[in-house]
Amino acid sequence: MEDELYLEVGGRAISGWTDIRVGRGIERCPSDFQIGLTEQFPGQIDAVVVQPGDTCVVKLAADIVLTGYVDRVHYGIAEGAHTVTVVGRGKCADLVDCAALWPGYQISGADALGVAQKLAAPYDITVSVSGNNKGARIEQFNLMHGETAWEVIERVCRWGALLAYDRPDGNLLLTNAGTDKAASGVRQGENVQGASMVYAHDQRYSEYRCFAQSVEVMNDVGEGGNLMATVYDSELRRFRVREIISEAPYLLQDFAIRRATWEMNRRAARSTVLQVTVDNWRDEAGLLWEPNTLVPVEMPLMKCGDIGAPAQMILASVNYLRDPSSGTTAQLMLMPPVAFNPIPAVQFNKLSDVAPQAGSPPELWGNEVRR
Repeated sequence: MEDELYLEVGGRAISGWTDIRVGRGIERCPSDFQIGLTEQFPGQIDAVVVQPGDTCVVKLAADIVLTGYVDRVHYGIAEGAHTVTVVGRGKCADLVDCAALWPGYQISGADALGVAQKLAAPYDITVSVSGNNKGARIEQFNLMHGETAWEVIERVCRWGALLAYDRPDGNLLLTNAGTDKAASGVRQGENVQGASMVYAHDQRYSEYRCFAQSVEVMNDVGEGGNLMATVYDSELRRFRVREIISEAPYLLQDFAIRRATWEMNRRAARSTVLQVTVDNWRDEAGLLWEPNTLVPVEMPLMKCGDIGAPAQMILASVNYLRDPSSGTTAQLMLMPPVAFNPIPAVQFNKLSDVAPQAGSPPELWGNEVRR
């Protein structure tokens, strides 16, 4: 039996939606939905009573996919037709929209989990981590008036090499790129209705140079000088150079190499994007397609995996869709797992802690890494 979407508002479950789009992803927060009814003969549609601001739960059959609020309700009439469209987002919409509230507006001595929990609490949102990584310890930084809670959470998650996105229950999850595998994948000639694959070079470079510029000007040694790390992408056949200024606030040669390598790998991975439409909201085990899972891809016509020898790609986002013309489908966006490695980041220590790295030679130009 085909899955049905239920919108639960005020203890009442409303079904029969003819146009459905529910979107989730690991780089989109919050999740969102847009659903609609079209009644050829006005009458029964008037029984749909939904108001902006209502708390709601969106279910696909028995599975909760979104918990949040109704943002907008659109009503329309035309000759012989009556429509209603409901638009809403997950609870984390309040983190994206609203101010970061923190006593004194100065954070110190906390990890990413602790910061996110404190910022989310006023908006009735809980925060959890997947695994033991709670993020890097934050020595000290100041919030700016006007920043949203989400802007601060994103910043501290970068420092802790964490991804942040909302769960189906509406609360926030801090995690790393997933290693769980879907029960089945996408296979050409079976569950694929349409696909497009992009392989690009316009955002890639043959050589990445990362410059670290010292800010050590307040100690007896004076300016620590500059250094450069270089990495090479051997898949590029012509000479193309990109220069990057390291975000590290003091001399860290290892960081410069990591930062340049991250830039190369991320650009390569995000230049390989598969968009595929499959014929079901669920995999072969009956589980909804879940963002941040590894999906085996057997799409030889797309040059992405072979039948029986799949490529493993991360499900970056999913849209659960239904409309009268296309029926029930799911749009999946997949990329290589390295596309979601968080950017390396280093915090600026207190001034008393700023010092040259032990054993670092004064001349560090020309360190190289090749793919």
